[in-house]
Amino acid sequence: MRGRFITFEGIDGSGKSTQLTATASALRASGIDVLETREPGGTALGESLRTILLGRTMSPLTETLLMFAARVEHVDEVIVPALGTGHWVLCDRFTDASYAYQSGGRGIPAEWIANLETWAHPTLQPDLTVVIDLDPKQAAMRRARVRTPDRFEAEDVAFFERVREVYAARARAEPNRILLIDGARPSAEILERIVERVKPWRA
Repeated sequence: MRGRFITFEGIDGSGKSTQLTATASALRASGIDVLETREPGGTALGESLRTILLGRTMSPLTETLLMFAARVEHVDEVIVPALGTGHWVLCDRFTDASYAYQSGGRGIPAEWIANLETWAHPTLQPDLTVVIDLDPKQAAMRRARVRTPDRFEAEDVAFFERVREVYAARARAEPNRILLIDGARPSAEILERIVERVKPWRA
């Protein structure tokens, strides 16, 4: 039986990674085999590209192409094989992030992202995408308390407002796939909503 593919999205500092870890723990406690992974990354090549993407200045188009290069490797080497063995794959960012960051944030045409999506994973889409929504100013304060910003995290509030709006627009367009949750809510309450959403799949 194919496993479930769940992606976690949101602007930097929204709490998506925290919720991914908490969801994975809850699923494992119920007896489900879970693989946690991330983008960019997830493979040896992907992690090398992640270091470049987060640390080096480049054009928006170069950034987009490198993101999808890492994604192709990730899908082929990690995600699809794990799903085929019945694992639930929980991924920190996927192609929704490219629409939000590279298109919304950087200005790459959305149709270019759509074409790359078709080439990179023509038959694979998340069963569920959890978008943790948070005001960019609040997210910036969270980030400042815990780490030195990378190249993306150092962007201004206007950049993250554009990213946030694309996430919201995609959630409105695909309500059956995308679960939009207020990131200002207590962490336990957010987790409860996610677990409730996937409960029918665990039966």
